Amino acid sequence: MTDTPWRAGGCHCGAVRFEAALPDAVEAQECNCSICAKAGFLHIIVPESRFRLVSGEDALTAYRFNTGVAKHLFCRHCGIKSFYRPRSNPDGWSVNARCMDESSGLTLNVKPFDGRHWEDHGAELAHLSKETL
Repeated sequence: MTDTPWRAGGCHCGAVRFEAALPDAVEAQECNCSICAKAGFLHIIVPESRFRLVSGEDALTAYRFNTGVAKHLFCRHCGIKSFYRPRSNPDGWSVNARCMDESSGLTLNVKPFDGRHWEDHGAELAHLSKETL
């Protein structure tokens, strides 16, 4: 991971900025659950060590629903959810691919994920927040 570049992203107004260590090509999940489908969130799930909040912690507000495990974080100024702590990966972060800077140079391989039936499929994502060599 030492040669994996840190790529920047953030919310619409720029108050919240983050970085994620990502290779040039990444898999992203397009979830059909109620919140992801309505928000258009494209998940890039990373381990804790591959995510850092650069600025805007004071601009974040949290929303929890259903089981209350996932911590959805939104910019309180523009309302954009750039990243959050997912229920499927409480040891990592889910970064919104659509919030990555255009200059990040990422190639996305988007895969569907059946979040409407999360209880049946949530475990399929657990490996994504684990460190790999």
